This record gives sequence, structure tokens and C-alpha cells, in this order.
Amino acid sequence: MTEFVAEFIGTALLILLGNGVVANVVLNGTKGNNSGWIVITTAWALAVFVGVVIAAPFSGAHLNPAVTIALAIAQKFNWVKVPYYILAQLCGAIVGSFLVWVMYKDHFDATEDKGLKAAPFATAPAIRNLKSNLFSEIIGTFVLIFVIFYFTNAEMGSDKTPIGLGSLGAIPVAFLVWVIGLALGGTTGYAINPVRDLGPRIVHALIPMKGKGTSDWAYSWVPIVGPIIGATLAALLYLSLNL
Repeated sequence: MTEFVAEFIGTALLILLGNGVVANVVLNGTKGNNSGWIVITTAWALAVFVGVVIAAPFSGAHLNPAVTIALAIAQKFNWVKVPYYILAQLCGAIVGSFLVWVMYKDHFDATEDKGLKAAPFATAPAIRNLKSNLFSEIIGTFVLIFVIFYFTNAEMGSDKTPIGLGSLGAIPVAFLVWVIGLALGGTTGYAINPVRDLGPRIVHALIPMKGKGTSDWAYSWVPIVGPIIGATLAALLYLSLNL
């Protein structure tokens, strides 16, 4: 298990479970059809938990180029490794998204609405206004990254003896993603992760899906640029507060 493999598998599982719950909720004939936003946001939070549990011991479980870039800006990660991590994350997102399509193929075929067919792949704004959509992605990612900077290890006593929590150490980031989805995700679907959107959008564009609509590349820059800006601002603020 190398850093690359850990980021690849962690991101693949994140997307498989995260985009999988969207497919389960929006596609026709599934057991979870129309089960709602709380189901989607909860499963996405738990998907993050799963990805972090797998990757954290080996790569730090970035699973998101915004996290990787922010850590590098804050001098907590080597810039040389940034492209390497992002490539692993993108490849993992592509594989995870492809598996969602394979698993739910009958339900994709049974769904006529092109927007619903696209939803399990890439994000889309509830109200299309690129400026406000970009702002939403910036804010959501800023919250994600800024809070991550202030996560602390479990300690006990005045001497701050470390307590090993094992896999339970992944719970805080799951809660963080959950509240971002519940509170800030209603405008754009809270990509807050460039490869979470780009990888599945590439899959949507390439697969031979029955009745497939557009992959909406005109919007695709928003969930890429927004998270990068939000992550950069969070890292810069963290640095300015910790000089």
C-alpha cells in the first residue's frame, strides 16, 4: 500500500459510496428512490469516513486536490507530491464513478430524465448563476479546509498523553462533511472537491448510456476552480493566524 494506491483506493471508495447514494435516491425503481437530501448528505459523510479509514495510515487521506493544495500552501505537505496525489485522486474518482454506473445500469436505463441520469455523476446548481455557484463552492470548501487545519489528536491529562482512536479518528471529518452538506450544499450539491466532480463527469461523457444528455462542460469549471480558491483562502488565513 503506497501513498498513490491509498489515495486511489480511498477516493474510489469515496466516490463509489457517495455517488452511489445519489443514484439510489434519484434513479427510478431503486429501493431508496426519493428518500431525500438527509439520506444523501449522511451517506456522503459516511463515504468520507470509509475513504479516510482506508487511506489515512498510508497517505494522510487527502482524497481531494483542495486538501492537498491547501496543505502544501500551509507548508504541511511537499509540493513535489501534489501532482502525484491529484493524479491518484482523479483516477480513483473515475473508477469509483464507473462502478456506480455498472451497478445501477438497469436503473439508469429505466430513468428517462436526463438531469437525473447525470446527477449521480457530477454536481449541478439548483439555480444556475455561475457567480453565486462559484461563491457557494468557495465557501463550502473554505469551511472544510479551515476546520481541518484545527483538527487535533485525542489526548488525555495535563501531559497530553496521546490516545490511539484507530479508525474512530476519521469521525471528525465525516461530521464536518455532513454539516457542510446539510447547511451549505443545497445551492450546488457541494462538490468541495475538484476530482469528485471532474472524474465522474469524464465517465458520464464517455460511457454509452442509453438516453444520455449533455455532460454540461460549460459548468464544469465551477466545482474545480471554486474548491481551489476556497482551499487557498483557508490556507492563507490559517498561515496569517499562526505566524
